[in-house]
Amino acid sequence: MAESTFTVVGMTCGHCAQSVTEEVSKIGGVSEVAVDLPTGAVTVSSAEAISSADVRTAVEEAGYQLADS
Repeated sequence: MAESTFTVVGMTCGHCAQSVTEEVSKIGGVSEVAVDLPTGAVTVSSAEAISSADVRTAVEEAGYQLADS
């Protein structure tokens, strides 16, 4: 099991968090997505490590951006 945490910029409400969760959950191998709205942290659990590019694409599809690491 792999776990990665990303910071998403621009989420302000529960609907924002739900949109990001739905899009990131579509990435193959993702088993769980946890969003901490106050900090913008998105923790992704998956069977194997997932690429940050895939997460960035999913977050952008939801209408938000990943913070630069």
